Amino acid sequence: DRIRALINLHPVMLFMKGNREEPRCGFSRKIVEILDSTKVSYETFDILGDEEIRQGLKKFSNWPTYPQVYVNGELIGGLDVVVELQCAGQLIPTLTQAS
Repeated sequence: DRIRALINLHPVMLFMKGNREEPRCGFSRKIVEILDSTKVSYETFDILGDEEIRQGLKKFSNWPTYPQVYVNGELIGGLDVVVELQCAGQLIPTLTQAS
């Protein structure tokens, strides 16, 4: 299935509005800044260009908002969860379990 294939495209996958060079919302911009600061490799997918994925991923993940971060095919969460992990010193360990 296409959603599963996209989630597994890279060990750390970010589904967002826009791309890392041009985030299209404040939440996506902030999550890119945080992920870039970790120096961990990740890929992005622009959900604005693909309505099928944008709607399908919400159902698949049971997570209603974007951005969404996946590690090893598992949903980690959105910006709020990433910020919590960062504050707790757990973001890099969470992301690097993908390596």
